[in-house]
Amino acid sequence: MLTIPATPRLYPLTDRAVISLTGEDSVKYLQGQVTCDVAALAAGDACAGGHCDAKGKLWAPFWLANLGEQLLLVYQHSLKARQLAELKKFAVFAKTEVSDAGEHWQVFGLAGEGLSHWLNSHVGDGNLWQGGIIMPLAAEHALLVLPVGAELPELPQGSEQEWQGLMIQAGLPDMSAEHQGEYIPQMLNLQAIGGISFTKGCYLGQETVARAKYRGANKKAMFVLEGKAGGPIAVNQDLELQLGDNWRRAGTVLSHWQQGEDCLLTAVLNKDLEADAVLRLKEQPASRLRLRPLPYDLVD
Repeated sequence: MLTIPATPRLYPLTDRAVISLTGEDSVKYLQGQVTCDVAALAAGDACAGGHCDAKGKLWAPFWLANLGEQLLLVYQHSLKARQLAELKKFAVFAKTEVSDAGEHWQVFGLAGEGLSHWLNSHVGDGNLWQGGIIMPLAAEHALLVLPVGAELPELPQGSEQEWQGLMIQAGLPDMSAEHQGEYIPQMLNLQAIGGISFTKGCYLGQETVARAKYRGANKKAMFVLEGKAGGPIAVNQDLELQLGDNWRRAGTVLSHWQQGEDCLLTAVLNKDLEADAVLRLKEQPASRLRLRPLPYDLVD
């Protein structure tokens, strides 16, 4: 099964999109659009967040960075078409420019034992570096966003698929276009990783997100599953839960990692699922999946 590298590695990521916001109203505008507290981020700060429709359903979970004169959102590339259009929709009423900045930035993963020590040695205080930014994600995991053409860290490189597996192990949410408009932010555990502010005031979809917290309206969460699968796994494949001798539909695959028969995946499932629950991929009846403990507490 996948383990974190013994030394830091650099993971070139081709499936990440980058949106840029510039202009004097950028912070104020984005504050009214997304779940996280944009105004609380100083230059060099970063956090998780989500962008929802008016009903509180996610268009995209993302990582947000404040570069001082510019805000950057990093997220899964397949979400870009809808996400960018929705983010631009009301920007015409503010002094901000929202643009697809993918051709100007390159995105990398950083992970491995000793990464924090390596960052202290090579970056020092603060996260702004080489004209870009390092965005801490979890213990010994980070995103590195650099201008195209910038000098890269001298680290061994890992594969994009390995990075995906490390993100799953860390319980960090990812989502593809197949699931846009399907889940509220708490179903992807954004509140557990600091991606939702319940004190910042109004934003798009805020009423639904607040109701899920204060009225207990949310009965689902994102879980990590590990096990064996003989065939390839794909996003949006159906998952089934074993109930005695029967199997019942339980959810669909959000993200996945696979090496041989070993696999890791995330899925949105009922929060009352038993810790010893057994699941399988519907299209692979011989597959078997079990819950992997999340590295954080699930709170509403």
